[in-house]
This record gives sequence, C-alpha cells and structure tokens, in this order.
Amino acid sequence: MNRFSIDAYDIHWLTRKDDPEDRCLHGHAVAKIGDNIIEYDCTISATAMYLLKSLNNNKTKDDPYQMLPCCGHFYIPNDLLTDVYIDGCDNGEDWEVIHVDGGVELIYEGDSEFVSMDVYKKEVFAFCDKIKEYYDSSLPKVFSDEEDEFTKRGYIAYWNEWNRRRKELPHIYR
Repeated sequence: MNRFSIDAYDIHWLTRKDDPEDRCLHGHAVAKIGDNIIEYDCTISATAMYLLKSLNNNKTKDDPYQMLPCCGHFYIPNDLLTDVYIDGCDNGEDWEVIHVDGGVELIYEGDSEFVSMDVYKKEVFAFCDKIKEYYDSSLPKVFSDEEDEFTKRGYIAYWNEWNRRRKELPHIYR
C-alpha cells in the first residue's frame, strides 16, 4: 500500500491567465503521508523544487521553508547559477523528510511514516514532471527591461537546479 502520495490540481498562474511574466506556478496540492491528508493552495513550483531537493537532502522543521509554501517571492541564485533558494512568507504546510535505511521517514504533526526510496522518487518525479509539463505548455517566459539581473539569474538558477536534480536519476520513473 502506498503510504505517500502528492499531486496538484487547479494549476494556474497567479492571474489565472497564461502570463509570460509570471514565473511562479500555483495550485491546490494534496499530499498523503500515512493516514494524514494535507491540502493547501500553494506555490507548487516551489513545492516541486523542495521535493527534488529532498531526494538527496534531509528537510527538517528547522529549515526556513515549508514543503507546501504559500509564497515564493524571490528566486535567490548562488554565484554559479547552479542552485536556488526560494524566499517566501512563513505560511504553508510542512513535514520533515529524513533519509534512513534506503528510504525516507516522513514526519507530519508527530506522525511518522517510512517510505521506500523507490516509492518516494516515483511520487516526487510524477509531481515534478506534471509541473514541468505545465511550464512547457505555457507561453515562454519573458523578462521586461525594468527587471533586474538578479531576477533573471534567479530564474535561470531555478531551472538549472531543477534539470540537474531531475536528471541525476533519469532511469527512475521517466
């Protein structure tokens, strides 16, 4: 029995129209961890990145972001444009992802659920691939002349990290 799943519904840009200047995808996310159902209207493009990061890294309650974040105000790139930090508000739904014994321990509100790495990867990749397909089917993103280099670099770093993390294990569920 699958004790973890995650999906997104009502996927849209903030204005609900295909906006080439909107870079953050929103939607209604539904995650199942054991017997817990977690639903939240969030920035699902940030959720996808956090899920990808969690494939190789623990995500604890002390990390400064939520797995289902309300906002993703800024993409803050590293100097090499290989990684991004997404800055948002303090609102959202959250759980921990701790790597143990060939899988992950998912901890939500005191409940703990062990999930094999194969099951976890399958769910993460299915969610992320759904988000990427939405981006790919939308108008290409553009940057206005008024936007600064920081914004452009952040968006580039977001996709550089996404592609690297998604391709690290290409043989799994593609």
